[in-house]
Amino acid sequence: MCGFCGFIANKARDRDTRARLLKKMLALISHRGPDQQGNYLDEKASIGFRRLKVIDPVTGNQPLKNEDGSLVLALDGKIYNFRELKSELEKKGHRFHSQSDGEAILHLYEEEGISCLENLRGMFAFILWDKAAEAIFAARDRFGIKPFYYCFKNGTFAFASEAKVLLELPGISGEIREESLSHYFTFQYVPEPATMFKDIDKLPPAHFLTCKTGERPVLTRYWQATFRPEDRPMPELLEELRQLLKETVKMHLVSDVPLGAFLSGGIDSSLTAALAAAQQPLKTFSVGYGEEAYSELKEAKATAGFLGTDHHEYIITPQEFLRHLPRLVWHFDEPVADPSAISLYFVARLAKEKVAVAISGEGADEVFGGYSIYHEPLSLAPFKKLPPIVQKLAYRTSRFLPEGMPGKNYIYRAAVPLEDRYFGNAFIFNNAEKKRLLTSKTAPVDPCLVTRPLYKEASAYDAVTKMQYIDIHTWMPGDILAKADKMTMANALELRVPYLDHQVFAFAASLPVKYKVYRGQTKYLLRRAFEGLLPPDVLQRPKKGFPVPTRIWFKKKIFQDYFLEMLNAGTGWINNSYARRLLAEHISAKKDNSRKRWALLVFLVWLETFRHK
Repeated sequence: MCGFCGFIANKARDRDTRARLLKKMLALISHRGPDQQGNYLDEKASIGFRRLKVIDPVTGNQPLKNEDGSLVLALDGKIYNFRELKSELEKKGHRFHSQSDGEAILHLYEEEGISCLENLRGMFAFILWDKAAEAIFAARDRFGIKPFYYCFKNGTFAFASEAKVLLELPGISGEIREESLSHYFTFQYVPEPATMFKDIDKLPPAHFLTCKTGERPVLTRYWQATFRPEDRPMPELLEELRQLLKETVKMHLVSDVPLGAFLSGGIDSSLTAALAAAQQPLKTFSVGYGEEAYSELKEAKATAGFLGTDHHEYIITPQEFLRHLPRLVWHFDEPVADPSAISLYFVARLAKEKVAVAISGEGADEVFGGYSIYHEPLSLAPFKKLPPIVQKLAYRTSRFLPEGMPGKNYIYRAAVPLEDRYFGNAFIFNNAEKKRLLTSKTAPVDPCLVTRPLYKEASAYDAVTKMQYIDIHTWMPGDILAKADKMTMANALELRVPYLDHQVFAFAASLPVKYKVYRGQTKYLLRRAFEGLLPPDVLQRPKKGFPVPTRIWFKKKIFQDYFLEMLNAGTGWINNSYARRLLAEHISAKKDNSRKRWALLVFLVWLETFRHK
């Protein structure tokens, strides 16, 4: 993994000025690639690169060029089938000068043009500059594992692995995009392709971008997550899944530097660690907290003992948590209110002491149906069988029931269409609450604007699959993968996620709902397929995923004081009296406002961190 940045302009400034600006931009992503820095400058293009050496440490420096120097590439990510691609391309006469995976993209593009994306198996974000044609070709992997930010202003196209880099460019404003601010307080992240910055966008997952020098970029989707359930015999599916995941994990283990695995105690990370440990000696890493109910250290240690790994663990204190929060927010570029990002940051820091690459379990829940909310359509089925007039009467009555009264939420969820109430795995503030929270300058924006087009694409699917589709296109890139990339790269650690291999997804997308959610159990087929490889208690353990005790910590004085101190940063954006009420309700135990308060605190820290921009 690495980081890149640069700009391409029709009327470029002198080379020395561009080189100084590029150096300044690269300094902001030095954490992504501490091992090597490379630059490419010609009359129009300025491309910079920071490298973390993982494959071919000697000759794999970037930016890369093809044989005649007409194509220049900067790649962040990993192409797992690059050796097979290289072999095929060499048969067609292409000459390679390194063993790096990036060079395979260059030659594949020479051979197939933009169709080369269909043959890439891996995680990637790259920019390719065609000097002769004065054209840009950029792309992002199918699920958005790797980030790609860009902006276009006054004829200049600029790009980077992190948004903060683009704020160094003349004319690029750090002004807040108010629609994104509203969405953030609903989703706990800014849904793609927008960012919190008015002038900056993200290239969406499974898209490529093309443009000529001086022209606006054109975005095109090259792949779509499609579900095609087939009712096949269970034994056949179990064997196919076993072989597929074994092969996929093996591909993800290719590295010229030490590799380890994150271990949270649940099935997802435990399974990837087990498959890796079966092929090579493995180091595993876990973090936890002093509050035992929120720590999986005991479970992770037991799993590591069962697998025979060299296990390492670390306990995070509340004081350490707060001390590192501003730095973590800086690394994110945008506010992302997922407390588990703290756990991910510290486990990456721990792992970096021993390895340069780690594998983890991100994506398994979205792909194989692992969230408990996916039970909901099945649990609501009895209500749906009632006559429509009874359903309507029950819903009208439920609106007058007190908040928290048993049955109220069930009736609401059963009576309101999925499309009008499920916006992904997180839902923090509703529109009425946002009106009270935000000042008058920011009007609440309907979250349906984000999800409605996705529901339209998923209209033929069953309810569970619709929920998966929403999460794969919103929650996963906006939260899960954003924190996976930013928190590991903050520690110069490459993270690989085998469950998001697109061939693994194709298999999972062929499964009927009964093999995903069955008799109260999520990820049913995945659990069944690996019985014997892991202890039964690991296979049956409910999901936790690096939980963080914010509910408890927010009642501590140091957290209360910090929250009140940071409220000053929100002047002009946040209604302080409402924010203080959220704090008071939580302390008095009237309501559990921990998620609301965390979303608010992260925004306030972000506002203070990027205020000068």
